[in-house]
Amino acid sequence: MGIFVVLFCKAQQIFPLNTALNDIPANAYIKDSNNELAPYTGIFRANFQGKDITLYITKIENKLQKSSQKNYYSDVLDIKYIVKNSSGIVLQDTKNNNISQIDLFSIGTKPYDNSAIFFYSGTNCSVGWGKIILKKINATQLSWEYRPNDIILDSSKCPSGTDINIYLPETKGLIFTKQ
Repeated sequence: MGIFVVLFCKAQQIFPLNTALNDIPANAYIKDSNNELAPYTGIFRANFQGKDITLYITKIENKLQKSSQKNYYSDVLDIKYIVKNSSGIVLQDTKNNNISQIDLFSIGTKPYDNSAIFFYSGTNCSVGWGKIILKKINATQLSWEYRPNDIILDSSKCPSGTDINIYLPETKGLIFTKQ
């Protein structure tokens, strides 16, 4: 008498980038099948109010996304950055210091507007969390817009002496140039 084990595997359903969350089942994969994210990848630099900002933009495939409605996977752009003052002193570095509590990743694109929309978790204690929009001007330039949300800082969740400065440029129309 033999024992047979049958495994049922359900293939992950794949949907195009920018598919609405309501239109996908749990654990689906929103894939960048048209390569819409590629033009935003690379190293970009800008200067703003005496600060040198360098963005390191990479594409991450099949990133787990958790929402209150369901979990799913998607291709995203991930931004790590380094901000230096006019003397070259590093003010904030998410590229080399692996500050795990700071996230900056794409949540969608608007192909008709040549733009990508990003969620920014904010700096320490979530100060400055909000939305960043990068608009592709040409092959070597991106226009930056940062829209921080107003939040009330819960001092019980933020230890005394924690740096809660927002080092990313809070502006619209700043041009970043590909390096």
